[in-house]
Amino acid sequence: MPSIVLSTLNARYIHSAFGLRYLKANLGDYEDDCDIIEFTIHERPIDIAEKLLLKNPKIIGLGIYIWNIEETGKIVSIIKQVSPETIIVIGGPEVSFEQQQQTICRHADYVIAGAGETSFRDLCEKLLNNKAIADKFIPQQTVNLAEIKFPYHLYNDDDIAHRIIYVEASRGCPFKCEFCLSALDKTAWPFDLDFFLEQLSSLYDRGVRHFKFVDRTFNLKIDNSIRILEFFLARMDEKLFLHFELIPDHLPDRIKEVIKKFPPHSLQFEVGVQSFNPQTQALVSRRQDDAKTEQNLQWIRTETNAHIHADLIIGLPGEDINSFANGLDRLIKLNPHEIQIGILKRLRGSPIIRHSEAFQLRFNPAPPYNILSNNLIDFINMQRLSRMARYWDMIINSGRFSNTKNIIFAEQPFQRFMALSDWLFITTDQTHHISLKRLFELLFDGLCNKLGCNEADVSQALLKDFDASGLKGKPSFHDQSINKNKPQKLKSTSRQKRHS
Repeated sequence: MPSIVLSTLNARYIHSAFGLRYLKANLGDYEDDCDIIEFTIHERPIDIAEKLLLKNPKIIGLGIYIWNIEETGKIVSIIKQVSPETIIVIGGPEVSFEQQQQTICRHADYVIAGAGETSFRDLCEKLLNNKAIADKFIPQQTVNLAEIKFPYHLYNDDDIAHRIIYVEASRGCPFKCEFCLSALDKTAWPFDLDFFLEQLSSLYDRGVRHFKFVDRTFNLKIDNSIRILEFFLARMDEKLFLHFELIPDHLPDRIKEVIKKFPPHSLQFEVGVQSFNPQTQALVSRRQDDAKTEQNLQWIRTETNAHIHADLIIGLPGEDINSFANGLDRLIKLNPHEIQIGILKRLRGSPIIRHSEAFQLRFNPAPPYNILSNNLIDFINMQRLSRMARYWDMIINSGRFSNTKNIIFAEQPFQRFMALSDWLFITTDQTHHISLKRLFELLFDGLCNKLGCNEADVSQALLKDFDASGLKGKPSFHDQSINKNKPQKLKSTSRQKRHS
């Protein structure tokens, strides 16, 4: 039985716990005395507690994130009830700040702040050798990237076959956007590039073809970015897919020339636009050249095969509904493949909290700590916008309505989609669990009767999307459209019969 078990609750099975692998890889002599067990948030806490205790470890380390803190808190409580001698160590972004205020931190034996590669190893060494520990709250330690071991050998064959493989060429971020925890970083630190590329080569040789880079600023150092891209170009095949997060206004010609070489379906860029409002950008310490951002997005869209996933945030201080609407309409004109509409969240430790009183920022006290209202958007309208974001994912970002969305976006996209969103909620009282076939019917009704769109155009667009969806049969509006387009026969009367 292992002395140490590391675990977390992933949002989905396909995700892999990158941080846990870093902790295990850096345990030194205790690496082989440590098991990693991953769960999802859909499993029962009592069952997870049982499976962890079946390993009979002395130490259980748990990764705490915004999406799993509530369920993990239940697991900690159960374990401390039935096995109080088991030492529970928690760490991760959700418990790195405001620790005294959190129930899970009170129930755990030790709480580690920040990156844990060295602090978790040191703690385990003391615990397993019965050495004294000064405090349950272990402060953040600076991690020297040159001294930590990469974790990539801990991706097993099952991970490679079924999970997303995360990698990082650097840590940290030089920017100070106050809604992000990376605002607390002083700069970005790169890993040794030659050694990192050796790790990528090993993963590639083992069959990895989907690499998701977690770097906040992949294109910060252009020379390194180009070397990484050229590494993959030399190994390009039909299965290779790469995901990077880009700084939107920093795309020199040298890197453009490399990006242009990638074939379709091989490259995805996550581009955080967040807001086009200069006053809001200044308030949250976000430096962004909007003109260059637009130029770069347009260039990527028209001159490359890269897939663009662009982000906007609802609820930032100083931005009302009209400002957000203008930003969304502006981004839609640039035609990215996806626009992720996010709701501002109060991440523990992020500096956004300093605006709470001046802008009346009111956040949900429960995870995911989404904004409920501010001085410019009241609770009712924030709820409307939150529902709009959900319907946006369901309709626009799903890719299932590529023809229909052109009708929605024909004019004033935000205004039209917002009206459609309000109508959908009034009609269904649902933002989840709407079957795809029903959604086709609802869109036909909403676009024609609520937005007043041309029925023939709507029917034609929806039928194209329906045929591509894989659904069987035909929607009911198909028959209605056919009947309306058929010439109507005159009913027979006695007068008609006499003159025939």
